[in-house]
Amino acid sequence: MTDHVKNAENMSAKSKAVRPIALAAALVAAGIIGYGAGSTSPDIARAASNPFAENRQESTEIEPVAPSNAPASFADVVERVGPAVVSVRVTQKAEAGPAAGMDLPPGHPLERFFKEFGAPNGGGNQPAPKRQAQGSGFFISSDGYVVTNNHVVEGGEEIVIALSSGEELKAKIVGTDPKTDLALLKTEPEKAMPYVAFAPEDNLRIGDWVVAVGNPFGLGGTVTSGIVSARGRDIGAGPYDDFIQIDASINRGNSGGPTFDLSGNVVGVNTAIFSPSGGSVGIGFAIPAAVAQDVIADLKEHGSVTRGWLGVSIQPVTPEIAESLGLEEGEGALVADVMKASPADKAGLETGDVILAIDGKKMKDARDVSRAVAGYDPGTEVNFELLRDGDEEEVDVVLGEFPEEPRQVAALESGAAGKTGELGLALTSGPEGVVVQGVDPQSEAAAKGVRPGDVIVKVNGRSVSNPGEFETRIEESGKSSVLLLLRNESGQHFVALSLKDA
Repeated sequence: MTDHVKNAENMSAKSKAVRPIALAAALVAAGIIGYGAGSTSPDIARAASNPFAENRQESTEIEPVAPSNAPASFADVVERVGPAVVSVRVTQKAEAGPAAGMDLPPGHPLERFFKEFGAPNGGGNQPAPKRQAQGSGFFISSDGYVVTNNHVVEGGEEIVIALSSGEELKAKIVGTDPKTDLALLKTEPEKAMPYVAFAPEDNLRIGDWVVAVGNPFGLGGTVTSGIVSARGRDIGAGPYDDFIQIDASINRGNSGGPTFDLSGNVVGVNTAIFSPSGGSVGIGFAIPAAVAQDVIADLKEHGSVTRGWLGVSIQPVTPEIAESLGLEEGEGALVADVMKASPADKAGLETGDVILAIDGKKMKDARDVSRAVAGYDPGTEVNFELLRDGDEEEVDVVLGEFPEEPRQVAALESGAAGKTGELGLALTSGPEGVVVQGVDPQSEAAAKGVRPGDVIVKVNGRSVSNPGEFETRIEESGKSSVLLLLRNESGQHFVALSLKDA
């Protein structure tokens, strides 16, 4: 007892000052003492639990708010939407490529973000004549239309839809869109099927609850939950990237499955995960419902998606570029190159123009411009607000149709196929050199890992700054092959390509 008193007496003045505050807070919490109109007990209690709040002249503490809509269970929403979610089993051709396994080619833009195709033993270069892939999907109509991912059904010869009841239906492909990785299938059910709808509004916020339902590892009918971690993610999958990032567990076989909000609306279509280990690490990506709805509507009506095409190479407006151009903010997109004979060329757009707005809608960045242009039908006249040489101008452009084959783009760039066409490349000028804009998937360049976005630094040891110089360097060499020095996010490396007509 004596030691206890002595220890208490030897406490520092600061420690003594804290004891009454802590005691008062404890008594309030225990309900032993109350506080009146003029009392500061709640503030004292908060100060005791937050030492950083001391000595503040005026409190700016953000007080916690009790959650009002956090679900006690997801069972009700899962019970409603579960019957509309299906498993998709695909028998693929042996030469179908990476869609049947996990072996994306080196340098592929989605190498870091692999897509989940199903069968764990389906990868590699096995000699089996047929390969099996598994994914997920969901009914969007009572007469049997099913949404899934393009990479799930790509190269498929036979597609079977397995329902939660165990029933199986054969399906055919209505249309696919590789650029957004969406596909629409059609079954012929004997009865009306339960189906779900896309969210009517894109009002999903970071932090909102979401529920994913799918067929991970072929297990079928698996439910995971999480929150929206981020919006507008660009993972290098294509020019129209606008992914929702979620932390609900997504694994192999979840591709094509739906992500729901708590009302049971489809807010996203699961398509990829980031995974150093091969399993879920809480970083999944879903195609937003707003994007999926438009693409699926086109696939249902036309079997394919047509997009508007401007014919320019654009880049972000960095703060440094904005300052040099006299812009207050780094918004819009800087035109790095205009392709010959393209809609932009015909309308008079020039290298160095900054696209500020399209049809009166401000463009935040280069991705905004790409998505906005793609959203118009070919043949539509669109108004562009530009900054040119410090002055704002307006130009009307009649958009063309986006060329599906890279060779078409190359021909438009140079006026003739030339050596660029022989190599299966579509090139454009960029701030650091010649940029690969497209690669013929059947070309030697594609097989050796040349990818869109790669910068060609040198050709046969000599620097190049535009596609014309690229052609000249090859013609001057007179050799049967060409040595390219490429630069990308992984560094620099050489690639040797053969010339077909040499």
